[in-house]
Amino acid sequence: MNNPIASAIKQISDEKGIPQEQVVEGLEAALAAAYRKDFGKKNENIKVEFDLKQGTFNVFDIKTVVSDYTEEELQASEEEEEVSEALEEEGETDGKPRFNPKTDIMISEARKIKEDAELGDEIRTKLPPVDFDSFGRMAAQTAKQVLIQKDREAERALIYDQFKSKEDTIVIGIVQRREEHRVLVDFGKVTAIMPISEQIPRERYVPGERAKVYVVSVQSSIKGPEMIVSRAHPGMVKKIFEAEIPEIASGAIEIKGVSREAGSRSKVAVFSAQEAIDPIGSCIGQRGGRIQTIVAELGGEKVDLILYDEDTKQYIANALSPAKVTSIELDESAKLARVLVEEDQLSLAIGKLGQNVRLASQLTGWNIEVRGQKGQSTEEDTEGEQAKEVEATTEASDEQQVSGQEYASAEEISEATHEEQDES
Repeated sequence: MNNPIASAIKQISDEKGIPQEQVVEGLEAALAAAYRKDFGKKNENIKVEFDLKQGTFNVFDIKTVVSDYTEEELQASEEEEEVSEALEEEGETDGKPRFNPKTDIMISEARKIKEDAELGDEIRTKLPPVDFDSFGRMAAQTAKQVLIQKDREAERALIYDQFKSKEDTIVIGIVQRREEHRVLVDFGKVTAIMPISEQIPRERYVPGERAKVYVVSVQSSIKGPEMIVSRAHPGMVKKIFEAEIPEIASGAIEIKGVSREAGSRSKVAVFSAQEAIDPIGSCIGQRGGRIQTIVAELGGEKVDLILYDEDTKQYIANALSPAKVTSIELDESAKLARVLVEEDQLSLAIGKLGQNVRLASQLTGWNIEVRGQKGQSTEEDTEGEQAKEVEATTEASDEQQVSGQEYASAEEISEATHEEQDES
């Protein structure tokens, strides 16, 4: 490239990381705007083609060949043009075909220029050439504004594509500041938003500190890419497992589901089709090394590893771990699982404030109702004393629903839960 314009285009391309083709497109749009300002006519659809090697450009009036219109139809088109433009501004259209003298040419006129012209063809009429010095001050200013705008659009598109590819991944940014309830995280060319719903309760985000976050979504906007990140999303747990467990990364172990109450506890269902591989043991690692690393990455959040099973009853039983399940009855129509456990397992099955049964429900996709039973009922005592039970459902997470007589109180259930957590 031995001309100054080509050199300038290359420089812009290198500095902003925009392909030269897009820079040239911006220049062509700018030159078209300038030409239209100083030399164009009302019904000319101007397009500029820039020759990068020569540093020169040609100007064309581009028209599409359409059917012939009668004088009455042309008059009607002119009268309806204002209505059509108003609709287009609102993003609507009436769907009526009409003649646009700026972009259309009737086939009878087109064949005067090109004998074999057909409907839908493009007729290019070369306009008188001009050089760069011919543009007036206003035209040059218009061209400059258009070029700047096109460059900005190209740069935004490039940044959007770059970060769109990072959706559903973990990235590291710098905490910028807190605005009301949201946290802004800086990634250089993009400042991401972490809404309060995506933050871990009681976790502090100090400006200037590095933050490992999960990219929830990247959307395009007028101001550039809008990026939503999270520390609380279940996908973050999954991605950390993939990064820390080679068998998951290779596909030998699959993560079948994740349920999470961020900052407190997660349940992760794992499965392997290879009999030689113990999915839970592999995730725990030698002396618990792997799972400890994962827990540390999650800021001390507890993680339950659940063995996935294609049998729904067994899967639900596994999900209620560490409680041991006596029996499960499924109501397919209501997507409800009625689970029976021994009375001494009830507090474990429910968990503190219903957390264990709630996470199990989220993991399996079933509403889970847990009942506790003291002792085993037999055929001989069916008319005798009824089994004593405590019922808990996924909807009643903060209070235990107790029915009947001599049942364990909510305080006793909570106390038992605390003892279990202390033992673990």
